Amino acid sequence: MIKVAIIGYGNIGKFALQAVQAAPDMELVGVVRRDASNSPAELANIKVVTNIDDLGKVDVAILCGPSRSVPETSATLLAKGINTVDSYDIHGDIWEVRQKLDAVAKANNAAAIISAGWDPGSDSVIRTLLKAMAPKGLTYTNFGPGMSMGHSVVARSKEGVKNALSMTIPLGTSVHRRMVYVELEEGANLEAVTAAIKSDSYFSHDETHVIPVSSVDDLQDMGHGVLIERKGVSGTTQSQRFSFSMTINNPALTSQILVSCARAVVKQRPGAYTLPEIAPMDMLYGDREALIRELV
Repeated sequence: MIKVAIIGYGNIGKFALQAVQAAPDMELVGVVRRDASNSPAELANIKVVTNIDDLGKVDVAILCGPSRSVPETSATLLAKGINTVDSYDIHGDIWEVRQKLDAVAKANNAAAIISAGWDPGSDSVIRTLLKAMAPKGLTYTNFGPGMSMGHSVVARSKEGVKNALSMTIPLGTSVHRRMVYVELEEGANLEAVTAAIKSDSYFSHDETHVIPVSSVDDLQDMGHGVLIERKGVSGTTQSQRFSFSMTINNPALTSQILVSCARAVVKQRPGAYTLPEIAPMDMLYGDREALIRELV
């Protein structure tokens, strides 16, 4: 059994717990939270701690906190010899984070799979496969409409914001609009909040609208989706066209991929990896021969 710890217990952590409990080859050894004294009812029979050292042996830590906390948290755990998986979603920084964690992992005989959500993550694998099928061409990734968890967390972190929901609206050809609904703290200034959100790197590259509402909970919907399209060239043959789409519950899919990667990470040599670098078969539970007979 793979001994798994969940780090953080927000939306991702809650669904990760369900996915770990459903995995026949995993044992949940506990949940790490900033406050272990006030846990929800579903954690009543689960060990909840503030320090992972209090859980004993841990094979894999699933990181369920904000993306900006991932590099430091993962490096700390890798230094203890604990394998990690995360859903770090800041696309422009992934290579640098991979290189940093790769050095720490190799020095401590551990492994990390980073950016293992659905985008980056499983969508990255789809884009890689499409490029292999048509090496020359263009790929467009169109998200939504749906809730972006990472963007919502960032908007929620701004001073004066009580709660926030960031919706991603696809405009086509990989162009998106961000609709950010904010529930303001009493006395907060909407113009200041809007400026803080729009200047953040999560939002600064897209058309962003900040809209005040009386209750974000009344708008909350965890649904999301993606449409990936590629038109390219196979060999010298033009106009090869491919399309991949899905409609999903955002945190449920992210968490399932993290848990599948928790299975894969223990099979890797020391170092840090992104999802396209991992053999898909390593993510699956079951006999290798039976899986090949079923899937190939």
